Amino acid sequence: MVASIAASAFSPVPSSSSSSVVSAKASKSIGEGPESLSVRGIVAKPISSSGAMQVKAQAQAPPKVNGAKVALKTESQKVEDDAPSAPKTFYNQLPDWSFLFAAITTIFLAAEKQFTLIDWKPRRPDMLADAFGLGKIMQDGLVFRQNFSIRSYEIGADRTASIETLMNHLQETALNHVKSAGLMGDGFGSTPEMSKRNLIWVVTKMQVLVEKYPSWEDVVQVDTWVAPSGKNGMRRDWHVRDCRTGQTVLRGTSVWVMMNKQTRRLSKIPDEVRGEIGSYFVDREPIIDEDSRKLPKLEHNTADHVRSGLTPRWSDLDVNQHVNNVKYIGWILESAPISILESHELASLTLEYRRECGRDSVLQSLTAVSDKTIDASPEAGIECQHLLRLESGAEIVRGRTEWRPKSAQGLLTTGPILAANA
Repeated sequence: MVASIAASAFSPVPSSSSSSVVSAKASKSIGEGPESLSVRGIVAKPISSSGAMQVKAQAQAPPKVNGAKVALKTESQKVEDDAPSAPKTFYNQLPDWSFLFAAITTIFLAAEKQFTLIDWKPRRPDMLADAFGLGKIMQDGLVFRQNFSIRSYEIGADRTASIETLMNHLQETALNHVKSAGLMGDGFGSTPEMSKRNLIWVVTKMQVLVEKYPSWEDVVQVDTWVAPSGKNGMRRDWHVRDCRTGQTVLRGTSVWVMMNKQTRRLSKIPDEVRGEIGSYFVDREPIIDEDSRKLPKLEHNTADHVRSGLTPRWSDLDVNQHVNNVKYIGWILESAPISILESHELASLTLEYRRECGRDSVLQSLTAVSDKTIDASPEAGIECQHLLRLESGAEIVRGRTEWRPKSAQGLLTTGPILAANA
């Protein structure tokens, strides 16, 4: 019996390739053998303490049917083929995003760790207000609101924001208002219809009342809106508040007209442009009562202080190739007496823009202190008349400023800010 099983295991099986196999099993106890035996597919293993051997035979050869090879599947291959395969969908064919998600998670964790190390905490809740300074439309799209944080480089010797800083905030909100309303053409604040006709906005009059100057790290909230002014003008008003207290910082109003960018001449408002901006006009009175007092013309012999040789720098020009209107304020104050700048702060400002100046212009700044304030006490306010003109005599801007003592707001300087204290 044992001999017949062994003979059948060694009997040749028709095979065309030694790499293709078919499993056949046979086992039998054969005497007492001390070792396992493996000969061409026969494996003998001890299965009992008596030394009996179990013989497994694996005969491997693909059968032929009518001369053709037929591959037989093993047990494991049958299981794999019988298992249901996932349907091919768009989601299954997407790349593996796990690496990208892991990278993003790592970055956020690293950033969180850095913030934890420096123990970053806002000192006041208002520091988070409009953190990106993008602004938003309010009151059915008629009012635009934007917040600004006062930076260290925007404060002056008085440790408060300069008038130029506040005026730049006004100009920024005006442009962002136009952009947020979807009316920004390819010009600087021009609507699409204005751009087709080479028209731009120019300011003719500006009136500002400053009630309080913000300090470093203060956050101010600027609201702005527009209204009609006469037949061919537009009025723009601003209201600036302290974000934390709600106290008014500044109120301002201005009148704007259109000018042809190429001819540099004033223009009427076309009907197409009026149709673009008319729906954004607010029916309300100016935020400041108009100062109808006439601004006198100063001459060199009537001015108390004169500063000559003022020239625009390249950085003073805007995209319309004329000097930014905020720069004129700095030039006007160039001729203000230093004694006033040290003891008083600017409380109000009225400007009338007569013409523009280019980058090759050379200007003079003239200031006259009002007679009624020369002999007044130091606690009294001061009024000044100003004129900015070309050296040829052509007027650029006429102005009037009113000053109040710094002690009125507790702003008397107490010496320089030491770097160590900062």
